[in-house]
Amino acid sequence: MGKSGKENAYQAFAVTWMCKTQLGNLALTIIKKMKQIKNWPADERPREKLRQIGAAQMSNAELLAILIQQGTRERTAVDLAMEMLEKSHNKLAEFARSSVRDLMKTPGIGMAKASIIQAALELGRRRLADEHLTSETITGSASVAKYLQVKLMDFPHEVFAVLFLNRANRIRHFEIISSGGITGTVADPRIILKKALEEDAVSLILCHNHPSGNLKPSRADQELTSKIRHAAKYFDIAVLDHIIVSTEGYYSFADEGAI
Repeated sequence: MGKSGKENAYQAFAVTWMCKTQLGNLALTIIKKMKQIKNWPADERPREKLRQIGAAQMSNAELLAILIQQGTRERTAVDLAMEMLEKSHNKLAEFARSSVRDLMKTPGIGMAKASIIQAALELGRRRLADEHLTSETITGSASVAKYLQVKLMDFPHEVFAVLFLNRANRIRHFEIISSGGITGTVADPRIILKKALEEDAVSLILCHNHPSGNLKPSRADQELTSKIRHAAKYFDIAVLDHIIVSTEGYYSFADEGAI
């Protein structure tokens, strides 16, 4: 092949390669645009679908995608939602225990998206807890234990909380006082009593969770209960109960005559 023939062949190859590259890039662009939710049929987009058929008829991934709002260049919000749920074995109870840091382990989920999801999960917990508190007046352990179970059920570690009550045994305030490790947490009586005085509380219900599921109080639980109870007496504040909750049920110090 002469010199001119080789040049023509090289030019032809170059043109063919450029055409293929351009077509390939065009195809990739089209595919990416097709994957974007805004280019989906209207009845398949999560927000439009919710408006048309209602939230109850949608999948968990579709509902989560609405909270995520936007995906990435390569993946839609639904794709991200499906990956997040798969990490929790598609179990919402397990997913609800995810921390902001856990949620952010999914590429495409930053602090803003993780915070929105956490806020939605907390609203769900509060709504469920309110349903179990059938009366604002506390009449016994059973009337408040389920409420506390829901409030603390998604913590993977021990937390110590207090219900602050007024003279009519109505809840004035609920607050988590301290968080600990898997096997225990420490609550400072001074912090609890300071908060009780700020809330004008006349009685308290102590509470903490046992992530292990074991409801038996430890010696440390008993000693802490006694310590807080005796300190509260100096301020004419009564400790009515200390309730331990887990997924298995609850243990009431008052019901067991341990307070």
